[in-house]
Amino acid sequence: MKIIYIPLDERPCNTQVVERIASSCSQINFVSPPPELLGLKKRPANNEGIWAWLFHESKGADAIILSIDMLVYGGIVPSRIHYLQEEMGLVWIERLREFHKMYPGIPIYASNLIMRTPKYSSNDEEPDYYGTWGREIFLNSYLKDKSVREKLSEEESEQLSVIEKKLPKEIVEDYEKRRAFNLLINQGVLDLVMDGVITFLSIPQDDSAEYGYTTIDQNIIVRKRDELRLYESVHIYPGADEVGATLLARVFNDLTGDSPAIYPIWSSTLGPQVIPMYEDRPFAESMKAHILASGCTLVDDQDSADIILAYNTPGKVMQESWDQSRKDITYSTFRNMLMFTEQIKKFINLGKDVIVADSAYANGGDRDLILLLDKQQMLDKLISYKGWNTNCNTLGTTISQGVIGRSGDKVKVQENIIYHLMDDYFYQAEIRMKMVDDLLMKHKLSYFDLKNQAERVNTERTRLLQGRFNEEIKNSFRNIRIKNISTNAPWNRMFECGIELETQWEE
Repeated sequence: MKIIYIPLDERPCNTQVVERIASSCSQINFVSPPPELLGLKKRPANNEGIWAWLFHESKGADAIILSIDMLVYGGIVPSRIHYLQEEMGLVWIERLREFHKMYPGIPIYASNLIMRTPKYSSNDEEPDYYGTWGREIFLNSYLKDKSVREKLSEEESEQLSVIEKKLPKEIVEDYEKRRAFNLLINQGVLDLVMDGVITFLSIPQDDSAEYGYTTIDQNIIVRKRDELRLYESVHIYPGADEVGATLLARVFNDLTGDSPAIYPIWSSTLGPQVIPMYEDRPFAESMKAHILASGCTLVDDQDSADIILAYNTPGKVMQESWDQSRKDITYSTFRNMLMFTEQIKKFINLGKDVIVADSAYANGGDRDLILLLDKQQMLDKLISYKGWNTNCNTLGTTISQGVIGRSGDKVKVQENIIYHLMDDYFYQAEIRMKMVDDLLMKHKLSYFDLKNQAERVNTERTRLLQGRFNEEIKNSFRNIRIKNISTNAPWNRMFECGIELETQWEE
C-alpha cells in the first residue's frame, strides 16, 4: 500500500518516528517530501514546492496523510507567527478542493491544530513578544474566559485588572488577529470534511488548559462540528506531535479492514482519573479518544483483545521525568509496579501483543518500569514502548506502533523499542538535564540555543546514550547488536534530539 505523508514539521518526532513505525511493516510504501522542501523551526517550509510534490507523487497512492498546518503555514511554529491575510486562507482551502477533483478516489486523512497559548513566557516557538508577555497573554485570556463561565475570586479579579492595565494593546491585537485567521482555517477544513474532500480529520490540542484562547476556539470548532454532524469523521482531543502516527494507524486499519481490540491495564488505581500535565482531561478520556482516532476499539474483556495497552500513569501526582530522584511519595504508595510488570509478563506469556504507554512522568520515561521490565527480560518481547513529551504524544505513537507492529518485522520492531528507550528515557529523563548542568554551563550555551557548539553537544550526547544504555539494559535484546548510533540537534537546542540508529540481528 502506498501512503503519502506530509508531516506537521521537520522534527524527528513528526518525520523519523513516523517513518520508523511505517518501515516496521513491509506492506507499507511510505512516501514523504524530501527534507529540502521542509522548513526549519520559524522558517516556513516551501509551501508551493510541497504542493507540487503532492500533486505529482499522489499518482497510484492508496491514501494521503497530510498536515493542514504544513500546507497552509509551512509548519507548526510558522502557524503561530505568520501574517497571512484572510483571502490567502481561502486560497489554500480551494487548493485542496482542486486536489480532490484531480484525485477523487484517494482518501485524505488530515490534521489541523487549534493554536496553542502556552502558560509561560518564551519566544522559542512563539512571536518575539511572547518572551516578555507570554504569561500575561495566557492569564488575560484564561481569567476573562473563566469570568464568563464562572465567577472570579477577588484575588483573580484584581490579577486580571492589573494585567489589563499593563499588557500592551497592540500585542493583544496582533495575537488575536492571528488566532482569528487560524480559526478561519479550522472552520474551513470542517467544510472540506462536510463536502467529502477530507475523509477523516484529527484536531489535536497542543498545551491545552481549562480556560483561555485555546478552549474558546475549541468550543467554536466543537459547535460547528456538531452542527454539521461530523462526529465520526472529525475527532478533537489533546495532542499534537503524535498525530501523524495516529493517522498512519487509522489509514492502515482502514486499508486492511481491521480494527484491533485494545484492552488497557493500569499501573495505579487513581491513574485513569488523574489529569496529566499539559492536558485538559483525565488519562482515561484521552485513551478513549486516541483509540478511536487510530481506528481501533476499546474492549473490557482481555480474552477478546488483540492488543494489551499497559498504561503507566502517576499514582496521584504527576512530575517531570527529570525529577525522579525526588519523586513524590505517591509514585510508590499509590502504585504497585511489581504487580504491573507481572501483569505485562502474564499477557506476553499468553501470547498477547503488549504495548507500553509510559506516561507516569511528563517529558520522559519511568526508570522503575524500564529496569523492572528488563530484569524480567520483557523489553524485547513488547511490540511498542513510548514515553516521550506529553501523555498524548506517548499514547498516540505507542498505539500506532502496536497496530503496525502486529504484522511487522520483528527486528525493526525491536530496533524501534531501543530507539525510544534511548530517546524517551535515557535522553529526555536523564542525559538532557545532566548536559545542561555540565556541558552547557561550561561553554556558556543556553537550553534553546547551542550556538556553534552543536557538534560538541551531539558527540557527548551520543557517548552518554550508548554508555547509559549498556549500563542499564542487561537482560533484553541479547540477539541485537547496535551497529551504529549518532545524534543531532534538529532545532539547535536541547529539548529534542534526532537519533540515527542501526542494529544487526545476531543468532
